[in-house]
Amino acid sequence: MKSKKLITVILSSFILISAVMPYAFSAVSESADKGVMRENLTSVELVKDMGFGWNLGNTLDVCNADRNGDGKIDENSDNVDETLWGNPKATQELFNQLKADGVKSVRIPITWRDHMGEAPDYKVDEEWMDRVQEVVDYARNAGLYAIINIHHDGGGDPDFGAWICHASKDYDTVIQKYKALWSQIADRFKDYSDYLVFESMNEVGFDDLKPANAFDTLNKINQEFVNLVRQSGGNNDKRHLLIAGYWTDIAKTCSTYFKMPEDPANRCILSVHYYTPWQFCINGNPSTWGSEAEIRELNRLFDMLNDKFISNGVPVIIGEYGVNSAAEEKSRVYWCESVVKKCTSLGIAAFFWDNGEEVDRETYQWRTPDLLKAIKEANLNTSPSPEPPKTNPSVTPPKESDPPKTNPKSSDKSKATDPSAKNTAKTTAVSVPSDADKAKKTAEANMSKAKIKRLKVKSKSKNKITVQWKKVKNAKGYNVQVSKKSSFKNKLFNKYTSKNKITFQKKIKSKKTYFIRVRAYCTYKKANGDIKKVFSGWNKKIRKIKVK
Repeated sequence: MKSKKLITVILSSFILISAVMPYAFSAVSESADKGVMRENLTSVELVKDMGFGWNLGNTLDVCNADRNGDGKIDENSDNVDETLWGNPKATQELFNQLKADGVKSVRIPITWRDHMGEAPDYKVDEEWMDRVQEVVDYARNAGLYAIINIHHDGGGDPDFGAWICHASKDYDTVIQKYKALWSQIADRFKDYSDYLVFESMNEVGFDDLKPANAFDTLNKINQEFVNLVRQSGGNNDKRHLLIAGYWTDIAKTCSTYFKMPEDPANRCILSVHYYTPWQFCINGNPSTWGSEAEIRELNRLFDMLNDKFISNGVPVIIGEYGVNSAAEEKSRVYWCESVVKKCTSLGIAAFFWDNGEEVDRETYQWRTPDLLKAIKEANLNTSPSPEPPKTNPSVTPPKESDPPKTNPKSSDKSKATDPSAKNTAKTTAVSVPSDADKAKKTAEANMSKAKIKRLKVKSKSKNKITVQWKKVKNAKGYNVQVSKKSSFKNKLFNKYTSKNKITFQKKIKSKKTYFIRVRAYCTYKKANGDIKKVFSGWNKKIRKIKVK
């Protein structure tokens, strides 16, 4: 009898523990990464093995700045999560499909600034760190290489939250914060294998300093990064590290001022980006590419990389490249194929930048199948030399670029390097500001005509509100706000979505009254590479609903 009672107690305890364990460990996913480091694998060999790369853009790299379209940070808004800029949350299925499509490596840009505590610890929110690890585990479960970094904490919007760029004025404070952040990241991922790579930062430069001092500041931060990671324990003494070039720009990084950090493990890789010609890549205007002069410019810049770094044993990764879908599709495909084919010939791994525009984050399908095919074949080096698309004979092709200027303090940054480092050389006679102004005017014109119509608000069950409206032409997404007051002074929700339907459940209470309003928005690219939102007006009449 006593033995039966004992068995019953043991079984009850087992059931209780089984019930509790999923909740206790649900914050961090289980990873297929077993922490194995390939001791004899050089960084050159690792980069070649990384192959077809892809960026999870506009997801974990989102940040609070500019979320209201006015360039200001709303400190009282909802917590920033990965859906803020219109993409759904990343899933294991997404990474599985990328693997099936031939992708071998993913770069996971991460912005930390909205998830950090105060000095001196700058503690990262546990929930955010757990989510970052969960997404890394998605990549590793799919058998992919993964790169993680510090993204919009860098230099893109110094007036609205980016902080590394302030090292030119207060180096000691910035480096304290930088080291505190990387110490936490390095500790969390110290036991991962060499399929996980750390990248020091993203698109940072110090153009307010003289050239020698500007580069020296970046060089010092990169050296601090290497020193910290190497001393952080676990596998980090041997981990392959990605070192950001000056603005991650090819021409500037090939300057004599830039220095790769000293590394006792000899496992450092250079990170640069490629968006040349700037107007074609970012704005799709001009819409075609492929003249002899443009192809010579591509070869010139990559040959600079080869002469300065690759031929001297320093491996290189193109952390971002891509073309706006507004460009002619054949030219877009041809440009990407040409870039990747050149990279493959030099042993460079290239990572396609995708902000959700190319791979549908709902269906996981590529919207341009020919682009996927071209990149895959170019990575395998099995495709024939790409043929340039036929261009409109009435359009005069741009002249070959002049060698880029190396003074990072030049006031006309668009002629050499865009401040956000997405430009690598002067490529056309059209200035970036004029294109940016044109894009801004188009966006403003579209949103001035936009109206939210057929807005329906329903509450068919307790603690649940569903909002739906007619799709708006030219809208990139929608901003939906829910408040307990018609003034919307204290918003319960301030959500962004790419769909024309959204459901609110968390925080919604039965028998309570709520007010809802919706507006559309589209985006354009500023001259410095930042994405700017332009909003329509709110729906004409605020909706009011009492929950069941």
